[in-house]
Amino acid sequence: MTGLALGIDLGTSGVRSAVIDAGGRVLAMARGSYGQDAQARRDPEAWWQGVTFCLEAQMQALRDAGHDPAAIASIAVDGTSGSLVLTDGALMPVTRALMYDDAGFDAEAARIAACAPAPHIARGPGSALARALRLAAEDTDGRAVHLLHQADVIAARLMGRGGLTDLNNALKTGLDPVTGRWPDWISRLPLRANLLPRALPPGAAMGRIDGTVARRLGLPTCAMIHAGTTDSIAAFLAAADPVPGQAVTSLGTTLAVKLFSDRRIDAPEMGLYAHRLGAGWLLGGASNTGGGVLAQLFSPAQLESLSARIDPSVESPLDYYPLLKPGERFPVNDPILPPRMEPRPGDDAAFLHGLFESMARIEGRAYDLLTDLGAPAPRRILTAGGGAANNVWSAIRARVLGLPVLAAERPEAAIGSARLAQLAG
Repeated sequence: MTGLALGIDLGTSGVRSAVIDAGGRVLAMARGSYGQDAQARRDPEAWWQGVTFCLEAQMQALRDAGHDPAAIASIAVDGTSGSLVLTDGALMPVTRALMYDDAGFDAEAARIAACAPAPHIARGPGSALARALRLAAEDTDGRAVHLLHQADVIAARLMGRGGLTDLNNALKTGLDPVTGRWPDWISRLPLRANLLPRALPPGAAMGRIDGTVARRLGLPTCAMIHAGTTDSIAAFLAAADPVPGQAVTSLGTTLAVKLFSDRRIDAPEMGLYAHRLGAGWLLGGASNTGGGVLAQLFSPAQLESLSARIDPSVESPLDYYPLLKPGERFPVNDPILPPRMEPRPGDDAAFLHGLFESMARIEGRAYDLLTDLGAPAPRRILTAGGGAANNVWSAIRARVLGLPVLAAERPEAAIGSARLAQLAG
């Protein structure tokens, strides 16, 4: 494919973008914020404002690097998996957004369990479909026209029309990844069928950018918007090629593991799911542990200074399950699993050592579960996300996992979305 590709990533902490050339070389990157309010990440309007701010910076960064934004031919968006909102026909929210880490939808889960086959990824109080049912109930005046995942919201705003999604984002909302269709049993739920978007393979062309939006953002009016994916899958694509046995751990706010396989392996009762990606399947799951816990306990400067005092070759005797709040998704699927970060030693470096070690054990359990179920064994672990920069944590992980642990050369999910648009084109 000729021309440049633009990837947009909506993560938990903000918006990032990247532009790559036809050879996959990163030409420029930018970032944007959802705002100063901690709750802004839950506001679809803040998502869009963050994207517009980011893209304005991206266009300038591209020009500063000596490239013409008019050469951008393809665009793809990734977002947090399972984050949803209902909008009207003009793409304005008519309900609040429910995010991937929202829980407490037991009544909705019970209705799904009465209709969906067991086991199924859409069953359970933490499923995206359970959130969709809650949103549908909140649409008391029936103004909603579209059920949109977070990435869908931005793709729709770029095109000026909704009604489309991708196979990856729609998986946890109940879509059949083999047929690409919504199963018949969903019709027995209190969710209007016309709200459900049509799903396309990740990277498939969805439509041209809206002319008014293109001119506002400094993008070419001929740019094609491609079906996106989830943020963790985009991180995988940024770090690695989809070949059997390739493994990538994303160490961001949460910890997500991905392993590419030539066979589909589903175990939703364990929090394991398989996303269709090209000719194979990307297996994986996401734990609620990760950098978000560390960020709550330590400042960046503290993390750096305390890490320097840790000997990664020595095993920590502390056994934690670090979580911000009760509830875990994978490798333990338990919506009420309590955080465990006691006893806390008086030495903060020893405490951090225990957190690193415990998170590495959780990561190891995740990969062991995948291989026990028949996935190809990983030979090395590539790491994306902010945690990849901590060499002490990486050394602890390598010891616990018994595998080489390498920082991904291209760790940003936005690069993966750009690659997705480029490869599909």
